[in-house]
Amino acid sequence: MYPDQDFEQLAKERPTLARTSPQQVLQEVFGYESFRPLQGEIVEEVINGGDALVLMPTGGGKSLCYQVPALVRPGTAIVISPLIALMQDQVAALKELGVRAAFLNSTMDFEQARSTEYALTTGELDLLYCAPERLIQPRTLDLLHGAPIALFAIDEAHCVSQWGHDFRSDYLQLSMLAEAFPNVPRIALTATADERTRAEIADRLSLNNARHFVSGFDRPNIQYRIAPKTNANKQLLDFIKTEHDGDCGIVYCLSRNKVEATARMLGQNGLTALPYHAGLDPAQRAEHQERFLREDGVIIVATIAFGMGIDKPDVRFVAHLDLPKSLEAYYQETGRAGRDGNPSTAWMVYGLQDVIKLRQMLEGSQGSDHFKRVERQKLDAMLGLCEVTGCRRQVLLEYFGDTLEAPCGNCDTCLNPPETWDGTVAVQKALSCVFRTGQRYGVTYLIDVLRGAENERIRQAGHHAVSTYGIGTELTANEWKSVFRQLVANGYLRADPDGFGSLQLTERCRPLLKGENSILLRKDPVARRSSGRKAGGSRTRPVIGDDINQAAWDHLRACRKALADQQGVPPYVIFHDATLYEMLKRLPRTREELGEITGVGAAKLEKYGETFLQALAEAASL
Repeated sequence: MYPDQDFEQLAKERPTLARTSPQQVLQEVFGYESFRPLQGEIVEEVINGGDALVLMPTGGGKSLCYQVPALVRPGTAIVISPLIALMQDQVAALKELGVRAAFLNSTMDFEQARSTEYALTTGELDLLYCAPERLIQPRTLDLLHGAPIALFAIDEAHCVSQWGHDFRSDYLQLSMLAEAFPNVPRIALTATADERTRAEIADRLSLNNARHFVSGFDRPNIQYRIAPKTNANKQLLDFIKTEHDGDCGIVYCLSRNKVEATARMLGQNGLTALPYHAGLDPAQRAEHQERFLREDGVIIVATIAFGMGIDKPDVRFVAHLDLPKSLEAYYQETGRAGRDGNPSTAWMVYGLQDVIKLRQMLEGSQGSDHFKRVERQKLDAMLGLCEVTGCRRQVLLEYFGDTLEAPCGNCDTCLNPPETWDGTVAVQKALSCVFRTGQRYGVTYLIDVLRGAENERIRQAGHHAVSTYGIGTELTANEWKSVFRQLVANGYLRADPDGFGSLQLTERCRPLLKGENSILLRKDPVARRSSGRKAGGSRTRPVIGDDINQAAWDHLRACRKALADQQGVPPYVIFHDATLYEMLKRLPRTREELGEITGVGAAKLEKYGETFLQALAEAASL
């Protein structure tokens, strides 16, 4: 992307700035009238030479917190980014704004790299993106010592946490920046970190004196929904066809085989679904990511290898077919939906086998006792979100130290409050059955015993004669699965780490068996069609007002797509959907009026102004 690295031409095209006012940079370069909450404070802190640790939700505008100071402070801002695709996208977007940006990564040939290094040392760059493993090389550090540096921005800073889900060992060495460049401000940014992780980031990056800026974690446009797993493929297909037909989305699976099978299943049912995992050929992986970024209606089915830093604003849903290991992972992954602020869905199905599998993986790991204890706490918090009967958003935000005073009204437990029932007797039956059968069997066998199934396996084991045989006919097999799932999730039963899924009693279940405690269980809701968009909805239209003409909207998007194809960039790099939407709402007729639209900076007005004014005039007649 941009192989010529024509920095001189960019400098000519770029609007002249006094480089003294962050507000001027925000308006003239990025096309925004005002900063969002905390952005202005962070920008001032970094411009004045202070260090900052920034926690801001995905889509909250983290990039501006270092991009604006980069254009105000003298020198080049060095941005440490963990993913090649992310740095390429951000550089492409900045160049569209007339900013002199470049990257150094393994995709470049010798001449391209040399050209970029020369531009750095001669002060021709505003921002340079670099992977952590490249930054810490002696050659790169020598280059940086010979160049004027405006600031260091460490993106996706949670990668430094050894307790985190995206740990990158190269991030651990970034603390040396404090010693090597003591007078250069550093800003570390992430969307996901609880208090423990925040302290770890500050310590490992030598940001102990940095100001902490913690924005609210709430993403009110995302609807959180978690359902019991019955037939995962059918549930997923029904969800997409009913509510998100034609939308871009991400489906997360735990294994590569499941990724491939799920992508095939969606493709066989008329959807454009592409697999993405570490086992794919790198060229194919890159092609699938590129299609996801540039085309409408593409669904990526992926392991957690996909997504960190993905800047696509119009992802309308994120679905999980397997349980994430922690709330940090869940929040990070679901946060890739709805970056543009439009309504989006975080949808997940989970079942007993998910819980058993993750607990077995944890207990069978080679980690220390301390590591296992921390990981158990994280998994317990994840299960708590799944089984909660109150507002899911309140539970999620509380985990990150944020608060939501009233229930959100936009999660499944708010929209369709689950019922609870006194499960004490049923639980005693379930626990007794585990004990009477020797704590050596999985849930399917235990349910057969409870429901009095007549089969050879039970007879051979002699379990047709135990006192719990046939005492559970009042519940269906699915209802018993729900009972066992909640008992495992809440720590009354544990999966034997032998890998065969047998359930065993824990010390916690003793008061229940003795009748000293009672227990309320969550009644799984009956599956029904949600209030989301109905099947057969538009395949290209996002959530826009009824006052916008569909033909006009399609015409403007087609204009944007043509320009994007010419430039070799994703459509949202030209303009976000929100900018097109505002154009159609306000219908500007002059360059001055178009320049007042949010997201239309000076460079884009110069480059695309006449084209979009003509497209808007044509759209008005449709």
